[in-house]
Amino acid sequence: MTAPLRPGEPITVNVGLGERAYDIVIGRGVLASLGHRTAALKPGAKAAIVTDETVANLHLGATRQALNAAGISATEVVVPAGEASKQFETFERVCEALIAARIERNDVVVALGGGVVGDLAGFAAAVVRRGVDYVQVPTTLLAQVDSSVGGKTAIDSKYGKNLVGAFHQPILVIADTALLDTLPPREFRAGYAEVAKYGLLGDAGFFQWLEANSSDVFAGGAAREHAIATSCRMKAEIVARDERETGDRALLNLGHTFGHAFEAAAGFSGDLLHGEAVALGMSLALEFSAKHQLMPMPEADRGIRHLAGVGLPTRLAQVKKVPAIDTLMDLIAQDKKVKRGKLTFILARGIGRAFIAPDVDSKDVRAFLAGKLANNDNG
Repeated sequence: MTAPLRPGEPITVNVGLGERAYDIVIGRGVLASLGHRTAALKPGAKAAIVTDETVANLHLGATRQALNAAGISATEVVVPAGEASKQFETFERVCEALIAARIERNDVVVALGGGVVGDLAGFAAAVVRRGVDYVQVPTTLLAQVDSSVGGKTAIDSKYGKNLVGAFHQPILVIADTALLDTLPPREFRAGYAEVAKYGLLGDAGFFQWLEANSSDVFAGGAAREHAIATSCRMKAEIVARDERETGDRALLNLGHTFGHAFEAAAGFSGDLLHGEAVALGMSLALEFSAKHQLMPMPEADRGIRHLAGVGLPTRLAQVKKVPAIDTLMDLIAQDKKVKRGKLTFILARGIGRAFIAPDVDSKDVRAFLAGKLANNDNG
């Protein structure tokens, strides 16, 4: 692994998509550059900032000031905080607000918030006037390392998470690490699950670095910026190879097939945050891989132990609402990676060696989960 970045030194990671390439700017205080960077990309544009009530109280003023400093006038659309805003009713309200504000195709939408706002605002930008450019300003760790990068936008259906959406790449991502100072500890831990995911799926060296430096990542400073930049580089490389998830971009869904099922069963509520669901899902995927002799059990235990060590859920007994096996299997069958009814999981041959496993037998999955439920999965 390379040495951690020096404090205060912004890092730029490019997502190489040809004419639609864009930069992720990472560093403390980079929000102040939002207006000038946006104006350079969209001369003469006006902006609509989409955010939620919690983030608006914390960061809307600074965001508006950064845009105004570059001569960009901005209107605001504020939605309730939480996953419940990723629904048709709120999506309609955001779209109508953008149209009412006369946001045109040469203007820009600014998604200021976590993954919910990024997905919601990005999807609205994808469809209003058949497509408006947008900028991601992620305010959570999870959004900075994952959901703000790659152009996946969506809202939830009653049948599952992110089932209605579009691929629509941003033109810029501003990842100001200072904004993470306002995150509640639980939210930061949930975001860390996505950081650990990158090591587990494809970089054993990074995972080893996290094992040694996770406390410094939580504390902030250079280690945090290094972890974010490393995660963004890995995602940028995968997205550049496979923008629309026809190949190895599916690796980024390690833990998500199991995790989304539990998240949906919890009603997309605060009972189980997305990152917590991913941590649980990764733990299940590692154990499932080991039980099917795809990886050594000690390696699976090592990955699970690290997630548990930072305070993330890794056992079903830690989840408030564990559904019946039939409900779980129905939710898993709605996963976006299902092809002609066949289950596709992201499994692992070891730390940093995830792979796409098509045609996983649903009977094996059912038996595995039934065993966990029967034993109350107390570890």
